[in-house]
Amino acid sequence: MIVVTGGAGFIGSCIVARLNTFGWGDIMVVDHLVDGDPKHENLKKKKYVQYLDKADFLKAVLADQLDPKIEAIVHMGACSDTTGTDAKYYEENNFLYTKHLAEWCLKKGVRFIYASSAATYGDGSEGYCDDEATMRRIKPLNLYGESKQKFDLWALDHKVLDKMVGLKFFNVFGPNEYHKGDMRSVVAKSYAKVVAEGKIVLFKSHHPDFKDGEQKRDFIYVKDAVDVVIFFLENPKINGIFNLGTGQAQTWNELAKALFAAVNKEPHIEYVDMPEHLRARYQYFTQADMTKLRQAGYTQPFLNLPEAVKDYAGYLKTNSHY
Repeated sequence: MIVVTGGAGFIGSCIVARLNTFGWGDIMVVDHLVDGDPKHENLKKKKYVQYLDKADFLKAVLADQLDPKIEAIVHMGACSDTTGTDAKYYEENNFLYTKHLAEWCLKKGVRFIYASSAATYGDGSEGYCDDEATMRRIKPLNLYGESKQKFDLWALDHKVLDKMVGLKFFNVFGPNEYHKGDMRSVVAKSYAKVVAEGKIVLFKSHHPDFKDGEQKRDFIYVKDAVDVVIFFLENPKINGIFNLGTGQAQTWNELAKALFAAVNKEPHIEYVDMPEHLRARYQYFTQADMTKLRQAGYTQPFLNLPEAVKDYAGYLKTNSHY
């Protein structure tokens, strides 16, 4: 049995779908769903044997009452809001929850793969290398990044990274993110407007080194990100913290133009001021150093940005949820 926490969420549900394509249905999905929650859509047509609310799952972990057949926990569940202000919630939901799962897996010898984040790198002044020295220097810009960094450091300090995998996800986008509100990708948020009105709105730059729309991100398609997760499930002897991007930073303007091309529209980009509360915490450049993952044996190429956006646009055209 494989447990996927956050299994009704964006990346988690895509992992469940990919496991299903391999004929794997012995899956426990862990999430937190309420009546009317749009994430219910992400579990339709998925094969799994059990669903547990995240609170009930944690109780079972702490009481050591989990199914002994569990071979791996893929922990994607977390509060991914980068603008939240409830420090206690991030501490309990992101750090402590992950710590409890890790300790259980270490005790039982169960494979543990967890989601860290590129948000841990802060303003990027220390670079984007996933080595220990860099990870001890970096300073996140928000509570979300701090919560992810805190567990990375816990794993480093307790010398257990040789027994688990942490994945520093960069800017992931793709199907099944429609429920994330403002945390959706720009492609998801802009698709309908681009199709209907032929225009897209991006933030102006408030940094002298970057022109409007020239801020850069390492965008990775969710299908590629899931392939990396599967690689680590299939290679349980490979462990550590790894960046998960493409290794190629590209501008928001390039992303926008890729979306216009995907729907056969001429580019029309409008720029608006970035909200004041975001300016001090905004990452103007992210680019994953992918050396470590490649050296670990992952050789599969990543889709380039136009290919990924075109694939996603095809999904958005035929699905009501975006």
